[in-house]
Amino acid sequence: MLMSNLTLIRTDSDQTDFRQLITLLDQDLAIRDGDEHAFYAQFNKVDSIKEVIVAYVNEIPAGCGAIKRFTDDTVEVKRMFVHPNYRNQGVAAKIVAALETWAIELGYHYSVLETGKKQPEAIALYEKCKYQRTANYGQYIGIENSVCMKKTLVQTANLAT
Repeated sequence: MLMSNLTLIRTDSDQTDFRQLITLLDQDLAIRDGDEHAFYAQFNKVDSIKEVIVAYVNEIPAGCGAIKRFTDDTVEVKRMFVHPNYRNQGVAAKIVAALETWAIELGYHYSVLETGKKQPEAIALYEKCKYQRTANYGQYIGIENSVCMKKTLVQTANLAT
């Protein structure tokens, strides 16, 4: 039932439904992260994100995610969230797949992300989507709660042929 009523749209960070969903995300993260929330919040600004996916179930905003350039060949997955009413129904995996497809279209070969140890369902999602844990990168180096992951989107050896 869900998948026939699931619609994914490409938009940007100015889209109203995306903004409403990430408000809910930030509320959830504030509870989960507690005193550490302010540290993470500084890296989750959404101004001028050009690649955003919003998922709708029966035309109701159900989830979102975004990618942004990390390096010349790598995007970073940001602002992943599925409304509690739509969890465990495959919405998040569809959003991740759509973001990866978009990243490949834009010429990226890899995807990285950071999530928290206090978000075990997010870790399980990314592992299901074939992300592998990697050393913490950038601002997350040395941060005990952070879990960084990476996935190869395009086999670079095949690009020359």
